[in-house]
Amino acid sequence: MFKSGFINIIGNPNVGKSTLMNELVGEKLSIITSKAQTTRHRIMGIVNGENYQMIFSDTPGIVKPVYRLHENMMRFVRTAISDADIILYVTDTVETRDKHEHYITRLSKIKTPIVVAINKSDLSDPAKLEQLAGEWKELLPEAEIMHVSALRKQNTAKLFDKLLEKLPEGPVYYPDDPLTDRPERFFVSEIVREKILLNYQKEIPYSCEVVIDSFKESEDMIRINAIINVLRESQKGIVIGHKGEMLKKTGTQARMDIERFLGKKVFLGLKVKVEPEWRNNDRTLKRFGYI
Repeated sequence: MFKSGFINIIGNPNVGKSTLMNELVGEKLSIITSKAQTTRHRIMGIVNGENYQMIFSDTPGIVKPVYRLHENMMRFVRTAISDADIILYVTDTVETRDKHEHYITRLSKIKTPIVVAINKSDLSDPAKLEQLAGEWKELLPEAEIMHVSALRKQNTAKLFDKLLEKLPEGPVYYPDDPLTDRPERFFVSEIVREKILLNYQKEIPYSCEVVIDSFKESEDMIRINAIINVLRESQKGIVIGHKGEMLKKTGTQARMDIERFLGKKVFLGLKVKVEPEWRNNDRTLKRFGYI
C-alpha cells in the first residue's frame, strides 16, 4: 500500500510553523525570523519514503488584512484549508485561543483530519501542557493534540509518525528528486529577504520585496542580480545605509547562505528600487507572485 497526501500547515504568526516545517522536511525551505509575517508565500516541501510521499505546505501566519498583499496571503491560507488531506494546526504555549478564532470555528466544521501541534513545549511545564491540550480538545474534539518543540527537536519524530499514520492511500504526485515545487530563484529571493528582516527595524522589512532580475550559471559560478523593492525614497536610503554599508552587509550574509543552499560559488549583486504602493497594486503583486 502506498500512502500520499498534502499536509498543510496553518496557524498564527510567530508560533513556529516554518521552523516545524523545516524540521519535518529535513531541510531549510522556509525562512525564519522572530518577526511576524516572515512567511508570505505558500511553500511546499516533499518527503519521499519507500511507501509514502508526504507533501508539506507552509503558509503565511493568519493576519487581519490591511493591504492587498495581506488579502492574497490569506487566500493562500484559505486554499490550504480547502485542499489539505491533513491539516497541521500549529499553536504555542503562550498564544490565546481566541486569536483569529473564526479560523478555529471553520476548522471545527470540516471533515479533514486535523493534528494540533502545541509548539515551544520546552518553555512550559507538564501541567500547563496538559491543560492546553485539554483546552484544544474542547475546541477541536476530533483533532489529535500533540506538544512539540521544533527548535529543540522534541517530539517532532512522533509528530511525523502520527502524520504518516493519518496519510491516505494515494499516488506519487511528484518525482523522487525534487525537494520542493519552487525554483531556485524563489529561494534565493527569500534568503535575501530573510537578511532584510534580520538587519532592519520597524517598517522597513515589511516595505521590501525581493525580485531576482537575473540568474546566470556558469561552470564555476552563479551570477545573480536581485532588486530590493521599497515603498519610498527615504526607505531606499535606509536599506542602502551610509556609504552602502548596510546593503553590503545584507548582501554578504545572503551570498554566504545562497552558496550553502546552491552548493556553488555565487556573485550576488543587489540594487534598491522604489516601487510605490506595491502592497496594494494588483499588477505589481501579480508580478511578484502573489496573484
